[in-house]
Amino acid sequence: MKTMIYSLALAALVSLGSCTNDDPVLTQKDWQGTATYFASTDEQFTTYYKPAVGYVGDPMPFYDPVEQNFKILYLQDFRPNPANTYHPIWGVSTKDLSSYQSLGELIPTGTAAEADAALGTGSTIYNEADKLYYTFYTGHTAKQEVIMMATSSDFKTWTKSKSFYLQGGDYGYSVKDFRDPFVFKGDDGQYHMIISTLQGTKGVLVEFTSSDLKSWAHGGIFMSMMWDRFYECPDIFKMGDWWYLVYSEKMAAVRRVQYFKGHTLDELKACTANDAGVWPDNKEGFLDSRAFYAGKTASDGTNRYIWGWCPTRAGNDNTAVGADPNEPEWAGNLVAHRIIQHEDGTLSLGSVEGIDKKYTTESPLKVMAKSETGVTENADKYVLTGDAYVLFNRLNVSNKLSFTVKASSKTDKFGFSFVRGTDSKKYYTIVVSPEHGGDDKKLNFEENGEEGIGFVNGIDGYYFPTPANNEYNVTIYTDNSVCVVYINDNVVYTNRIYGLQKNCWSINSYEGTVEVSNVRVNYY
Repeated sequence: MKTMIYSLALAALVSLGSCTNDDPVLTQKDWQGTATYFASTDEQFTTYYKPAVGYVGDPMPFYDPVEQNFKILYLQDFRPNPANTYHPIWGVSTKDLSSYQSLGELIPTGTAAEADAALGTGSTIYNEADKLYYTFYTGHTAKQEVIMMATSSDFKTWTKSKSFYLQGGDYGYSVKDFRDPFVFKGDDGQYHMIISTLQGTKGVLVEFTSSDLKSWAHGGIFMSMMWDRFYECPDIFKMGDWWYLVYSEKMAAVRRVQYFKGHTLDELKACTANDAGVWPDNKEGFLDSRAFYAGKTASDGTNRYIWGWCPTRAGNDNTAVGADPNEPEWAGNLVAHRIIQHEDGTLSLGSVEGIDKKYTTESPLKVMAKSETGVTENADKYVLTGDAYVLFNRLNVSNKLSFTVKASSKTDKFGFSFVRGTDSKKYYTIVVSPEHGGDDKKLNFEENGEEGIGFVNGIDGYYFPTPANNEYNVTIYTDNSVCVVYINDNVVYTNRIYGLQKNCWSINSYEGTVEVSNVRVNYY
């Protein structure tokens, strides 16, 4: 944080060194020489976007072929929102996903008496034939949800259609739950619109088709939802030889971004036939943790990315992660990942090149404390055995942490902690835990320290195969309280950890022996 006005007393202090910008708060604390807890607070987010006022809900990404950039529409959450008219559609643009330019409000809400008194998720597509952008979105009231449309010639001024109006009751579907239209062009040259709804009590995705984006024909059920689940924010795309459905599971016990795959649309539809559950892998197609929701994708023709929102926590409580009754708040920061397609068609999420390139300045690395036993240092390598840790110097506001962990066996257990000082009553740890006899791993979240609760229920990760060489290449990006962890381009774990910035951090072992090397901290 840069401050424009310094007090005379503060200006008279002798600088004791700083590991970030010339911030007088940091300077007066002997930043390099202390490892005590510092009560840091969120400042302006510069990587994981948050509007100046309010928060990001349900991103609707779109690659603009005219301006050749990404436009991300989203539901603007003001907190507090007006009682009856809320969540207008705002937007941002970006070329590299590392910085965003606000487009302001694009599609306003209607009046309290109109069908779009509140707005819900939708999607945007460009029609080359008439040179218009089409955004299909949800109109929401307490009594019903309907699908509506707005068009624009310049992506600035949008005109709501007075004639386009789809409601579920006209086709035998739910009146109240009929939302989240997603439009894509199929191999048949037709436009397809997928809508999340209910048929009776059964969740279904229904389909409409069109040749011109104006007139739409009902095509029936595209896919039934398994069991008692409800798939929000559907997104369908083709990547290579595979079709994918990415969706967000509304059910409180899950509430994750997931996916199905198929070589054809018919094969994709069949993934849930008769509640069969043809998952693309052994983790129900999970793509991230519960701190990444409403994920939807867009491609520039070279890479496909997915954007979702990382929720804030009521009262800045790091343990309010999703397990009842500690639900996170709705909306938060905009987080993006690169989609990685593997040979078998399965997907994982990796880091974004534009974000990685931001962290250009290397921060000096200094060991501030370590466990009395179990730590050996040799040529910038740290060997940790049993219950051991090494504590490093304070982080900046925005950080890139990278290191390699070489485990001695598949059952070794290790992790990394934040908000950790030598006097911390609580600190927060992401644990790489062995599962299924060590054949798999899973990321868990813990609140440690003498006042910590231990395992935090509700935000544990998904199973992933233990690397054959027992080597984990870890990269962590932080922007204030948003923390995104990547391991081996195979695992992503988004979380929000208040107090992370400007505090020390550690790498820990719990069981077995791990060698930690190539530890780097960069910032901007």
